[in-house]
Amino acid sequence: MAVVTRFAPSPTGELHLGSAYSAWTGWHRARQAGGRFLVRIEDIDIGRSRREFVDGVFADLRWLGIAWEEPVVFQCARMPAYRAAAERLEALGVVYRCFATRSEIEAAAGAVRDPDGAPLYPGLWRDRHRRDVADALAAGRPCALRIDIAKACRVAAALLDGRPLTFVETGADSAGEVVEARPERWGDAVIVRKDVPASYHLAVVVDDAWQGVTNVTRGRDLYAATDLHRLLQVLLGLPEPVYHHHRLIVDDCGRKLSKSARDTSLSSLRERGVSADEVRRLVGLELHRAPCR
Repeated sequence: MAVVTRFAPSPTGELHLGSAYSAWTGWHRARQAGGRFLVRIEDIDIGRSRREFVDGVFADLRWLGIAWEEPVVFQCARMPAYRAAAERLEALGVVYRCFATRSEIEAAAGAVRDPDGAPLYPGLWRDRHRRDVADALAAGRPCALRIDIAKACRVAAALLDGRPLTFVETGADSAGEVVEARPERWGDAVIVRKDVPASYHLAVVVDDAWQGVTNVTRGRDLYAATDLHRLLQVLLGLPEPVYHHHRLIVDDCGRKLSKSARDTSLSSLRERGVSADEVRRLVGLELHRAPCR
């Protein structure tokens, strides 16, 4: 099977050194294997996505000398596929409507957090009567779809004939290590957001499968999300890719680079006369840190 990797940025800010390293990793691994490298624009966050940032992604990748296969997939054009996947999960009985507000969840969750550091959802609408749900819908209250994690794990176990839920990790010092997934630590995560018919978790597994991605290369900060992604892949009958979670590029204070903090953007480096070769050397071969801000 041909190796297919991808780089899937969100166009909500400028690419930085960490983005360059992630793109370079996926591109390099595809080239080593004689495979294909894809670019996908993950723009389901309609309120924050900007066309100038999309254009910036392409300009930065060209400057780095990275070539990709056309056409580029935009998630905003894939909404029907996400709706279909959500409907399949509903048919399995593993999701439910949640009308809770952020403040309600925060108050009920207390200090308990999920792997991303967000309040662990305390199941406020998991067992609500159908009449309550109908009344909330009739009142026009916005709702999300959440996965009933306990029920979903039971369904997945049956689909796997009792075999453990696992994934293959090749990042860091791993050489095809089989890791047991623990999706329960995410609680009843959001699968469909209130404002768009998907969450990151649903969209990424649907699109990786549709594009034939065989090797998911992404930052170590998304390692824990693989637990939930593998669960969704089993529930939706999607193929299992190999995962490669690479190291993160951090500043001298140990802080991960961020678009919102405008950390060492590639466009600003280019404007300062830094060459693409210097950037590739910084993120891929030699220095692993950026100046502390």
